[in-house]
Amino acid sequence: MSSRATNKLSQEKIHQLLTAVGSKPTEDAAQIEATEYNWRQPHCFDHNQLNKLNEFTKNLAIVVAEKFTDFCHGEFDVTVVSSTQHFAAELLGQASDSGQNDYYLAFGTDQEHPCGLISIPTQTAFIWTTQLLGDTKSEEDSRVDLSQLEESLLLDIASAIVEAFSGIYGDCDFQPAQSIVRKLWPLELKGTEELCKIAFQVKESHQENSSEAYIVILCGKLEPVVGKAEQAVDRFSAEDVSKAIFSHMQQMSVSITAQLASAALTLEEIVSLEVDDILLLDKRIDEPVELTVNGRMALWGWPAKSAGKYAVVITGDPILQ
Repeated sequence: MSSRATNKLSQEKIHQLLTAVGSKPTEDAAQIEATEYNWRQPHCFDHNQLNKLNEFTKNLAIVVAEKFTDFCHGEFDVTVVSSTQHFAAELLGQASDSGQNDYYLAFGTDQEHPCGLISIPTQTAFIWTTQLLGDTKSEEDSRVDLSQLEESLLLDIASAIVEAFSGIYGDCDFQPAQSIVRKLWPLELKGTEELCKIAFQVKESHQENSSEAYIVILCGKLEPVVGKAEQAVDRFSAEDVSKAIFSHMQQMSVSITAQLASAALTLEEIVSLEVDDILLLDKRIDEPVELTVNGRMALWGWPAKSAGKYAVVITGDPILQ
């Protein structure tokens, strides 16, 4: 192909070419390494912010373990399982679909407008209150509700977790709500808010089983912890981005097929073909051949040869159809 054509690609022609190529994967697509990206989840934090969030949650786990040790008079290990980002509608939908009866303690700098909560599943609530009471009975409990005393103890340990979170957070002083609520989230959300969910497990050092709970907070409230995202896009103008995209697109490999002509035969005629038979095609010898891109006609040309190989002389501009 002539190198002269490289710089003649206009945006319109590139658009026509991409339309002709379509979206079919290439044969070696399976070998391409790609990072999974879920468009249904928010992506508030960049790589550096996620690293800072990871360090923050590690420190949080240490302080929460100390709180459990002080409350329950035993050795406890706390592990952060995950830190994920969600739209509020997703988490609210999950809670509604599963019929969860979790216990919730809201927190924030303004108790009338909380920005986060501690979510404690029912089974975890029974385990924690049993540990706080120093009861040696099995943590398996057939009851569905906590007693008034147990709910008061659960409020104490949940408030301690908020205190631990606030203690390593920074200048902001989060205050827990005055009471535990159940079933309904104590946050006023529209569904489009972006939330960070920090899942953690609590386990007595000598025990195998662990209990899990969650901290949910508005992503924007974590900025003092993770810092501001780098606005990399602001360093490039729209024109620079457009030029870079078209520069890469011009280097894309596209397969072109030259089709001399075609013929329609019955199965009987095909089976009857023998060596030296002449097959009549549907084009005259003075008609140009078609060049197709992904099955769509792209160019007209004349058959030729060059350096001992078949070739096609292009006779005009692209006619993508």
